[in-house]
Amino acid sequence: MACLCDYSMMATWIIGDIHGCFATLRRLLDRIEFDPEKDRIIQVGDLANKGSKTLEVLRWAMNLGDRFQMVLGNHDLHLLARIAGRRSRKEDTLDSVMDAPDREALSSWLSAQPLMLKVKDTVIVHAGFMPSWSLTEAQAMARECESVVRAGGIGDLYDRRKVLWSPDLDGLDRTAAALGILTQIRTVRPDGRPLLGYWGPKKDAPKGAKPWFENSTVVAEGWTTVFGHWATLGVFHAPGAICLDSGCVYGGKLTALRLKDGRTVQVNLTIRDLMGE
Repeated sequence: MACLCDYSMMATWIIGDIHGCFATLRRLLDRIEFDPEKDRIIQVGDLANKGSKTLEVLRWAMNLGDRFQMVLGNHDLHLLARIAGRRSRKEDTLDSVMDAPDREALSSWLSAQPLMLKVKDTVIVHAGFMPSWSLTEAQAMARECESVVRAGGIGDLYDRRKVLWSPDLDGLDRTAAALGILTQIRTVRPDGRPLLGYWGPKKDAPKGAKPWFENSTVVAEGWTTVFGHWATLGVFHAPGAICLDSGCVYGGKLTALRLKDGRTVQVNLTIRDLMGE
């Protein structure tokens, strides 16, 4: 798991799910007065898809160099799977990337991104963890998944995307299921099994289902996890857990959190992104 260090002379902002909303992202960067010479962006994943400007967002992120880091989200992985030859979905807005002359450079850069980041006592992941996982176990799962993605195995993992996590799994089934947890989990069933299909509000979850961060070992160990992926949860703070997905691409807001003091800044989805311009 990557570690970012020495934040004393810079502002570090963690930004929620962008989903190709480039005009809204630029408005947020103006609002937080982001200076690429001295500040740093960490992004919780899902740079790609649904919005119309995934190509522009990817190029912006890659060109920031070491001023930008992210964790991979499920839509970023879907883009990599598309590039690897897997089928599109009807809601995809990825044609500009698929047709781009720099597609391979963007794909290489994206596939090299981690699934977890750790900054002091804060952990960043796209979706979350199995409640039973310790941080050490989560790190091991992330490294296992990253090694397969970086070796060009995203297609094999994508083909196994419906495999649900169980500690008894092994091989690529285990890796694919762990990847599903890191990038898709929101709630777990009363018996502890992941409930990956539920995307609605926390209060409307199926009977007995709970958010992954309730009774989480990572939280109990003293870590605060910052994540996205759960747009219907919105910006949400609980002990040891912060969600930054405020549903920008669905007509909501794009959110940034300043790491050192927890200051939150939001901007509304811009008309240009709403109209797909």
